[in-house]
This record gives sequence, C-alpha cells and structure tokens, in this order.
Amino acid sequence: MSQETLEKIVDTLSELKVLDLANLKTMLEEKWGVKAQAAVAAVAAPAAGAAAPAAEESTEFNIILKSVDESKKIAAIKAVRKVTGLGLKEAKEAVEGAPTTLKESASKAEADEAMKELSAAGCVGEAKGL
Repeated sequence: MSQETLEKIVDTLSELKVLDLANLKTMLEEKWGVKAQAAVAAVAAPAAGAAAPAAEESTEFNIILKSVDESKKIAAIKAVRKVTGLGLKEAKEAVEGAPTTLKESASKAEADEAMKELSAAGCVGEAKGL
C-alpha cells in the first residue's frame, strides 16, 4: 500500500467522532475475530528491599457511560450532548448503546464535570484513569 493511501486513511480516521471510532473498532474485532487491547508497558520489578514507588495520580481519563435510567433517557441524551458535543442523533445512539466510551483523554476537571452532569441526568458513568 502506498504512503499516500495510508495518509488518506489516517486523515479519514482523524475526522471520525469518538463514538464512530468505537463502532469501527467493534466492527473490525468482529470481522477479524480479534480483541483489541491497549498496549501495556512492561514494568521492571523493584530490586529486593527497595521501596515501591508511590502510584502516580492519573491526569487523563476516559469518560465511560455505563448505564442509563430509562425513565430519564431525555435528560441522559442532553447530558451526553453537553459532555461530548455530539449531535442529537449521535447522543441518542450513545445513550442507547451504553456501556460506551463517550470521551477519551479528558482532563481531571473535565472528567469530574462530566461525572456530575451524567449523575444528575440519572446515568451511571466512570472516569477511568489512563
């Protein structure tokens, strides 16, 4: 495959919304019969007797919509639109497709605000640190 073709694919993927990327990932997993996982860096074990380093607090979070109270579906769609900036149709699809990742690599403040919005709208969400 030529470099130009690969660059076009990268440009096209860069224009997709998070929800569309998540759907694409699922479709590729099903077609290829694989499960995509995030790469995990190998961590060397500390030398015997050495103190373990303190765990660092995450500065980036994935915002995940776990479930929605069906009686508050309209409020949930409004909250998802506010958190993600998605259009009405995309936000409705995200709410109906829960559990789903709404936003990736959000700041701590952004994740906290999103959790407040989702909770107030009757949603169960999670801000998963990266």
